[in-house]
Amino acid sequence: MIGITGRRYRLELIKGADERCGDRCADSYMSDFASRIAQAGALPVHLSYDTDAKEICQWLSGVVITGGQDVHPSYWGGDTAVVRDIDPRMNPMVHDAARDEYEIELVRAALERGIPVLGVCRGMQVLNVALGGTLIADLPPSSVSHLSAEAAPTDGTVDHLVTFEKGSIAADLFGENALTNSWHHQAVDRCGAGLVVTGRTSDGVTESVELPGAPVLGVQWHPEWMKSADPTMTWIVQAAAELLAAHCGEQMHRSLR
Repeated sequence: MIGITGRRYRLELIKGADERCGDRCADSYMSDFASRIAQAGALPVHLSYDTDAKEICQWLSGVVITGGQDVHPSYWGGDTAVVRDIDPRMNPMVHDAARDEYEIELVRAALERGIPVLGVCRGMQVLNVALGGTLIADLPPSSVSHLSAEAAPTDGTVDHLVTFEKGSIAADLFGENALTNSWHHQAVDRCGAGLVVTGRTSDGVTESVELPGAPVLGVQWHPEWMKSADPTMTWIVQAAAELLAAHCGEQMHRSLR
């Protein structure tokens, strides 16, 4: 069972929605995550903010923190003066403190139990913030296209080549480098406790992070929208299967004692 996070918004945002919906909300999830995780052999589980992070981690074998809004600067020491005071349920593109709080707690609960974690785009930044890291609030113009105008799905532009550190999870999955898509204007700045940068673009922007010795991977691109095969979804499923097999082995050992 792989838990997948999503976002929450008001139903009245939907064009043609019944006015009787009022201020009712809906949770939404990018189906590509569930589809690719299922194809890799796992059971995808969509997680509501209302799910207790510690309790659900007793059932999950893996966690995927997905993309979306910027993490609120109050969680990583950024400039809160620039934050727009808009209800995120009315405009899902702005900050959502409720989502931030839930996903940060979920990451910490998963790490505490040794559950594999995959952070995607915003999810990589959440992983970093959960461990005490900071973010770059807005990337300066660069020769690399980080905020692509291309619509998904796409494998990105030719300038967005990510180079990986030898011996890292990312290098084991992709080799020395990989061409990826990109839709972000923020990025990891100072890494949180234990995290290391394992992938960068030519302008130095962090594109992958890992927690050495643990099944933890953060990627700044969107593997769920890559047209070509992207092994990160297979990786989280395999890591989860290994964890589950280890737990089953421990239980069998205890029963035989």
